[in-house]
This record gives sequence, structure tokens and C-alpha cells, in this order.
Amino acid sequence: MKIGVLTIGNELTSGRIQDSNSAMIARAAQVQGWQVAGMMSVGDDAGAIRDALAYLLARAEAVIVTGGLGPTADDITTEAVARAFGLPLRQDRAVLDHVRSLFEKRRLVWTENNAKQALFPEGAEVIANPTGTAAGFALRREGRAVAVIPGVPAEADRMLREGVIPFLRDAFPGAALHVETATFKLFGIPEAAVDAAMADADLDSLGVAIGFYPNFPENHIVLTVREASAEAAEEKLREAGARVEARLGKHVFAKGQGTIQGNIASLMTDKRMTLAVAESCTGGLIADRLTDVPGSSVFFERGVVAYSNAAKTALLAVPESVIREEGAVSDRTARLMAEGARKLAGTDLGLAVTGIAGPSGGTEEKPVGTVHIALADGKTTFCRRHALRWDRRRNKIAASQAALVMLWRYLKGEVQDDG
Repeated sequence: MKIGVLTIGNELTSGRIQDSNSAMIARAAQVQGWQVAGMMSVGDDAGAIRDALAYLLARAEAVIVTGGLGPTADDITTEAVARAFGLPLRQDRAVLDHVRSLFEKRRLVWTENNAKQALFPEGAEVIANPTGTAAGFALRREGRAVAVIPGVPAEADRMLREGVIPFLRDAFPGAALHVETATFKLFGIPEAAVDAAMADADLDSLGVAIGFYPNFPENHIVLTVREASAEAAEEKLREAGARVEARLGKHVFAKGQGTIQGNIASLMTDKRMTLAVAESCTGGLIADRLTDVPGSSVFFERGVVAYSNAAKTALLAVPESVIREEGAVSDRTARLMAEGARKLAGTDLGLAVTGIAGPSGGTEEKPVGTVHIALADGKTTFCRRHALRWDRRRNKIAASQAALVMLWRYLKGEVQDDG
């Protein structure tokens, strides 16, 4: 089945807000085995909405629309869709009562324009909004379907999964296939090298599609298989996944919805180990990512942002002489920072990073992007030097990722001292 995606709002066409809903819908469509025939964004204009619907419905069996369902004067999507199909608007009393109850529950002042959110084209099926006030709706007309949901990304995502996809699967049962996907997340290898490594994998012979998706600082491989039965799909996906692992396994740090910090949390918890982090150029990013994991207090004891040379000395006991002679960005300083963090916190491990994020501060010997990452366990201190090549923000993100990958590999027994 082919679908179209239409996102509506002056905030999109003016560039004030980035359209994330189109990508989210496209990903969901791929999982269902549906093809996206086209994507369009238009402003809050009835004529533009009508023309965009006509264009997409000429090329797809269904169109998913987001945006313009609020109570304000510029929220005209419902009325525009109704006019496009020649349908009158009808008030849904149950939706109106629900919206009123939400206002009362949240102690918000009710104004009559909010009743607009209970108007729907005649014959439309209401799509419930579990988190917001603007319900969506769906129409079936002459072998075609249109589903309309709010533009707020969190609301759109949940309503797509819980309302729109079930509606479309019911409307077009013949288009349903069993779709399985597998995602492999890689770090430390560029996209072109990933593509080259998979060139001889011959996944086409398995009927498995492969997609390459940069997601800085990571590269993702997504395998997709569509089969009539779940068993056939899973068997093909297992074989395709084995071929990915054989070629790129050393770069894979997570699969599916997994994250590097989530995998670290599981390993640290299982091993009953504790961690302290000392950060300079990353400014707390490593601690932030680790503490995003629920329950991280079990293993994460503290994080220190020792940004200045004085802080490295005062908080982590890095001698002034080392900084003076070898520099704040050096192998020796990174090792002492990791050891200092571990001793200060009394933890099993100390992880440290120091570097030159840029855009200034580099030298011929230590150019912008030079980063040293160290890990101390009380017996050995490991250290790696990285030469990053991006802007300041991305250098910080990449450095935090490299540090986390180093920690993860240590926990798996794969890190050896090179210094």
C-alpha cells in the first residue's frame, strides 16, 4: 500500500519549527510494509490543504495528516478537510464533554473556542488523544482514506501507533504483511566503510532490505523483511543479522532500541561495580547520558566537571607540574584525572576525558579535536587518544560517545592498555 504524508502549519512553512512528524510517520510506514508515495508541508490555508490532499490521494491509497487541530483561528485543518470532501461538520458530544473535563481537571479557564476541537466531518471516525485535548479523525471515501492527528510530536506519535495504524490496517486488510526489522548501531566507522563492508553480504537473496542511516555520532543499519508469516520473517532476519555481525560486529555497540548508556548500566549493575566520571571538554555530557538511565544511582556515584587547570589540580589532584609540562590535554593528565576521580569517590572505576573542542585552542602538535580518554580500575589505567574533526558541539558529543564505548568495551573485557 502507498501512503501520503501531509503536515500542516505556518510554523513549518516559515521554518520556525522543524517538521519531525514526516520522518516519524515514514518510519512507522516502513515497519508496516507501506511505501511513502509523497510528503508535503503546507501552511494554514484551506486552498493549499485541499490541493495537497488531491495531489497525494491521486498517488496513494491513504494520506496521514498532522497539524491544525487546535482551538485557535488559524487551526483550520478539520474544516478544510471537510470542505475538500464536501462534508458538513458535526459536533461530537462525547469529545466535547471529555475536553471540558480535562480543563476542569487541570484547573484551566474554559473559553468557547475550545469547543471547536469537538467538531468533525460527518461520518468521520474519532481517533482518541490520550494526552492532549485535540482528538483526531479518520475518513474513508471511494476506496481512499485520510487520517488526521495533531501536530504536537509526542501526541502524533502515540495517536499514530494506537489509532491511525490500526485504522489503516482495518481499512486495507489486503495490504498487511508481517514486517520485521532489526537495527544495528555502530560507532567508530564511517558510513562509506559500513556500506563497503556489507557490499558482499548478498541480502537481496534473502529478501531482506538494508538501509544505512547516519545518526551522529553513530551509524545505524536497519534490516527489513516482509513476509506472509512471522516465522518466515524472523528466520530471514536472523540470517541477515548474522551476516551483519560477521562483517561489522566489532563496531556494533547496541541493537534495536538499545543505547550505549543502557548497555553500560546493565553491565555495571550485573557486575556490582561503581563509577565516577571526570570531564573537561565534554562539560558533563557523559554524566548526563549515564544518568538518563533509570536506576543509574546503583552504579553512578558522581561526576566532576573539572574544566579549568586549577579545578583539575584542586579536585582531582593532577599536579600543576604535569599540566605545565605536558598540558591539560595529554595522555598523562587524562590518566591522572581518571585515577583522581576514582580515588576521590571511592569507586571501582574512574572515567576521564580532556580535549580541545574548538574552534580555537589548537596547535600543530595538538590540533582542534584532540581528545584523550582514560579509564582507571585501581590496577591499570587505560588511555586512548582521538583525533576528532567536527565543530565544537559535535566534537563534544563524539568525545562523550567514545568515552562510553571505551567503558562498555572494558566491561566486556575488550580493552587493553596501549600506553
